[in-house]
Amino acid sequence: MKIGVPKEIKIGETRVSMTPSLCRRCVALGATVMVEKSAGIVAGFRDDEYRAAGAILTASAKKVWATSELILKVKEPLPAEYGLLREGQTLFTYLHLAAGAELAKVLLHKKILGIAYETVEGTDGSFPLLKPMSQIAGRLSIQIGAYFLQSQHGGSGVLLGGIPGTMPGHVVVVGAGNSGAHAVQMAAGLGARVTVLDLDTRKLEALDSEYRGRIVTLMSNPANIEHEVADADLLIGAVLIPAAKAPIVVSKKMVARMRPGSVIVDIAIDQGGCIESIRPTSHEQPVYKEHGVIHYAVPNMPALVGRTSTLGLTQATEPFVAMLVQKGVPRALAEYRGLAKGVNTRDGKITYDAVAKALGYA
Repeated sequence: MKIGVPKEIKIGETRVSMTPSLCRRCVALGATVMVEKSAGIVAGFRDDEYRAAGAILTASAKKVWATSELILKVKEPLPAEYGLLREGQTLFTYLHLAAGAELAKVLLHKKILGIAYETVEGTDGSFPLLKPMSQIAGRLSIQIGAYFLQSQHGGSGVLLGGIPGTMPGHVVVVGAGNSGAHAVQMAAGLGARVTVLDLDTRKLEALDSEYRGRIVTLMSNPANIEHEVADADLLIGAVLIPAAKAPIVVSKKMVARMRPGSVIVDIAIDQGGCIESIRPTSHEQPVYKEHGVIHYAVPNMPALVGRTSTLGLTQATEPFVAMLVQKGVPRALAEYRGLAKGVNTRDGKITYDAVAKALGYA
């Protein structure tokens, strides 16, 4: 099998889809690996490390795409890469097609076998390739929110942990999945007042038990959301329905009632965002203000910590990449149901129901 590892071109992207360690394993299993030069530099992996692991290095992204059966990426192809995709190629990456109608059309037109990290399932029904980035995004959301709450960034000047004699900042987390739970962990660790809302009482019970009264857990309904959002210094949107477009749970009217200088971080932006006033931003221009509230919605947030994110992602993808190399793509998909669940496009069709519904193909 010929594997291609192109350099990521999304603004501010620092991750790479293959470490030298994973490269060495793939080569040992019989694969030919071609890596675009400097693809791993920002994440701390040098070209000579890839060369020593058995990779072929090239300065041409075009060559990587043109000669590879399997393209391994971190983020979805961007318009500048659409022309590089070859008909019938296999693409293994985060696709987030529910919020990417144009990319979906390209993948269908070129009959790309698109395997999305975010829908690959473990034997227990979990999403092992989504989990590490959700954890990182959740933790980063508090770090980022605390930064933009500072007065010099136009924030309200609230210190999340407060000091004795002052009220700590109020962090409201909507969604108690992986990213939401890790946001709660970071916020509670800083000493903030934390409220988390979710529809799943089991998740709320688990958090309540873990924090023993140090956080407030509430059922996610319009009345509770409206009340808590109005009092939030930092609002974290962490609602996820795997592969589907995120539901809007916080309206513009609710945002308008927030105090000026408050901050919103929407982790669900990859899937369209769960806050009505949100739109995607970038690492170059990460925030904008609406209703006096600072909005942060960078789709590739984990790129802020490229080294940790790359290691977290590749240790999760390695068993699946090894399986594809060892067995070949058709056999691997036939034998492992969880990997087959990752297939979003095949033979010119959308094959994942939630994506098909979100894009109007079902």
